Amino acid sequence: MVEEPQFTAKGYKLGDPAHGQRKHHAEHAVYVKTLDAAAALIERGFSLWMGSQGKRASLISPESLRIVRAS
Repeated sequence: MVEEPQFTAKGYKLGDPAHGQRKHHAEHAVYVKTLDAAAALIERGFSLWMGSQGKRASLISPESLRIVRAS
């Protein structure tokens, strides 16, 4: 099953590493409008909420993500 970044009405949802074990709480969510902006934050240690149809979204650590840019 392929998971994709969660896009909400506010944008792509990320977890801020500054909040440690509480980064998954809604009040600590950071939203960006583009995948490029999300990728820049992931490179700085932010986690990304990802999910797939029929599956609840989960917070994925930056170490488990692979960023692929078009060349």
